[in-house]
Amino acid sequence: MPEGHSVHRIARQFERNFVGRRVAASSPQGRFVEGASMLDGREATSVRAVGKQMFLEFDDDVWLRVHLGMYGAWDFAGEIVVDPTIASANGRMGRTNQRGTVSDEEAIQDAAGENSLSSIGAPRKARGRVRMSEQTTGLSDDAEWPPPVVGQVRLRLLTDVTNADLRGPTACQIQTPDEVATTIAKLGPDPLVDDVTEGEERFASVVRRKPTPIGLLLMDQNVVSGIGNVYRAEMLFRARLNPHTPGRDVPDETVRGLWRDWVRLLAIGVETGQMMTMDDLDPEAYRAAMARRDDRHWVYHRAGLPCRICGTSIVVEEAAGRKLYWCPSCQA
Repeated sequence: MPEGHSVHRIARQFERNFVGRRVAASSPQGRFVEGASMLDGREATSVRAVGKQMFLEFDDDVWLRVHLGMYGAWDFAGEIVVDPTIASANGRMGRTNQRGTVSDEEAIQDAAGENSLSSIGAPRKARGRVRMSEQTTGLSDDAEWPPPVVGQVRLRLLTDVTNADLRGPTACQIQTPDEVATTIAKLGPDPLVDDVTEGEERFASVVRRKPTPIGLLLMDQNVVSGIGNVYRAEMLFRARLNPHTPGRDVPDETVRGLWRDWVRLLAIGVETGQMMTMDDLDPEAYRAAMARRDDRHWVYHRAGLPCRICGTSIVVEEAAGRKLYWCPSCQA
């Protein structure tokens, strides 16, 4: 499932390529025909991401809400113009590989073939195809315009130069401004949306009155927005906190430390496109980590491997249907 950094990056892609343009909307799959007809011919006027959800506004106060969930993805095609606010960052957008933006000598690709250290500042003039999700990647050169529909496309948004195909989302619905406000009001604070200080107070006040284990609270989007399985495991390890500790038993200083760590890690994720959770790496180690995702994390996806700090085997267990990785020694 896309974590918060990916959704914010996808929203920025829409800001660059769709906001201010009129769209032709359709539902090739047939499951969103009525919604697509409400969007067809309208101009996209703004976009915002909150946690794991994106809200795309169209004229006449019509909003599209999208939650990618476990399997959702956006496929972009056409002239992909990347957000200049992250143009100087080394990274990619979500699971996006921007071909042709750096030389082969400069590029570092991880095991999935994703270029982790490429500048993504230049517009793509080729009518290629780019996938943006948490689990998938790919880009192909395809001169046909508009691109052919491939697979089950819930929603297609097409401008004169750019196309976006939505596949497999958990939620894809039309909302009114009041419904958008209600949806967002139910979500926990997002460091890139809410005032950081106010967000810390909201987060701390909820956690310290909950008997729920902190490992579950961090995944609860009503408590804090955007944290998923990777960030949850890594933040708990960085805090040396047992994931089974009831929220109300976590010291206030530790709770606030978790929020501040999320503020920092989310910013890094948006800047680099990677869930980099290891600090103070030398340049060589940093490049290695960006090239190999297993080297970016302390405990995530390291079940049975020795803890990087104490050597104890990392354990994995199931918590609310999701895998939870932690060190039983460092986080005792």
